[in-house]
Amino acid sequence: MWSLSDEALLAGMQSGDPEAAAGFVRRYQARVFGLALTILRDRAAAEEVAQETFLKAWRRADAYDARRGQVATWLLTIARNTALDAVRMKRSEPWDPEALLAIWERQEGPEPDDGMVAVDDIRRLREAIGELPRDQQIALVYAAFYGRTAREISELVSAPIGTIKTRIRLAMLKLHSALEVTDEF
Repeated sequence: MWSLSDEALLAGMQSGDPEAAAGFVRRYQARVFGLALTILRDRAAAEEVAQETFLKAWRRADAYDARRGQVATWLLTIARNTALDAVRMKRSEPWDPEALLAIWERQEGPEPDDGMVAVDDIRRLREAIGELPRDQQIALVYAAFYGRTAREISELVSAPIGTIKTRIRLAMLKLHSALEVTDEF
């Protein structure tokens, strides 16, 4: 199973092949769980989100289009959106982004023996976010972690919508460069 492409595993999972489904889950479980844990900061909730993510991927496997991106990008987008939905369900108003950033900066991240999370990736992300100007950090937190639109962020921080869009775009470009992302888009 490990030699099969992501697309082949996804197609096998869609067709009901239990080995393909197990291979697909094994290949991505750490990344999906790690992303959910980063957003939710709650191990039990992250496990539920990871399980829901794979269920959604199975149900929506026919919607995957290789021309639009890689399987990993597609799956992690499902995971991110599922985690954001879980955040929204927990509270109607998100934490103050300043408070969230303060927590983010203080925490060291998961324990190194936690084989489910790429500790080095989280450390690099923390450092890259820490290098951003504060206004870009806040816009990024609202957009990426809380799923807020530019219009909603504009209202929350009392800044023009164009300014918010620019802050988010600049933050993403800086993270893209700092993390040396080469194949995500």
